[in-house]
Amino acid sequence: MSIRESAACLKLPYIRNNYEEVIREAHVRDMSHEEFLEEILKNELELRNTNGINSRIRQAKFPYHILLEDYERDHFSLEIKTRIRELETMEFIDNKENVILIGNPGTGKTALSIALGLKACKEGKSVLFISVPNLLIELKEAMNLNQITRYKKKFEKYDLTVLDELGYCTFDKECGEILFNLLSSRNEKGSMIITSNLTFDRWNEIFRDTVLTGALIDRLAYKSHLMDMSGDSYRIMATRKWNKEHSKIT
Repeated sequence: MSIRESAACLKLPYIRNNYEEVIREAHVRDMSHEEFLEEILKNELELRNTNGINSRIRQAKFPYHILLEDYERDHFSLEIKTRIRELETMEFIDNKENVILIGNPGTGKTALSIALGLKACKEGKSVLFISVPNLLIELKEAMNLNQITRYKKKFEKYDLTVLDELGYCTFDKECGEILFNLLSSRNEKGSMIITSNLTFDRWNEIFRDTVLTGALIDRLAYKSHLMDMSGDSYRIMATRKWNKEHSKIT
C-alpha cells in the first residue's frame, strides 16, 4: 500500500496530499527523521484543527460572520464595554451561564451574539444560531412528526445556543408551552445567548401567560449576564456618518 493510500485509510489528508513536497523540503533542509516527523504531524494537526473550526462554524448556521475584534463598541457605555470583555473570555460557556441581550433594534445585539459564537467555535465549542421565529417553525415540524423528544435532545447537546429575535413574534398557547419546556430543559445544561427587543416586563406579550412567563424569566435570568444595550441604532449612526462623508465628497 502506498503512502497516499495509507494516509487516506488513516484519514490524514495533509500527509496524503503533501507528503512528496514535505519529503523534498526535508532533503533540502537536511532534516533529521525526528524533525521531519514533527513537521509533518504538526501540519496535519493544524489542518485538522482548521477543518474542525470550519465545520463547527458551518453547523452553527450563522446568518453572517463578524469577529469580536471588528465589533463596533465605541458607542457603548463603559459598563457595557467591560461586560463584553468579560464575555470574550468564554468563561460563561464553561460555567453554563446565560447571556441576555436586551435593547431596541439596531444596537448590535445580534452582531455581538454572532461574534461570541464564532469565537466559541474557534475554541472547540459546539454552537447553534437560530432565530426564535425559525425555532418555532422547527418546533411545529417536530410536533407534526412526533419528534419533539428527539428535537429536545439535539437542542440540549450544544455548548452554546444563540436564540435571536425573541419578541418579534408572539406564540399561541401550545407553542409557548413547548418553547418554555425546551428552554427550561436546556437551562444549566449549556449556555444560551438570547437577544430581545423587549424588557422582561413585556415578555408576557410574547408568551401570553403570566405564570409561564414569570417561571421562564426566573430560570433564564438566574446567574445570567443581563445587558441592556438600548440606545441609538448603530445602523442609523453608520448611515448618518456615511451621508456626512458622502456630502463632503460631492
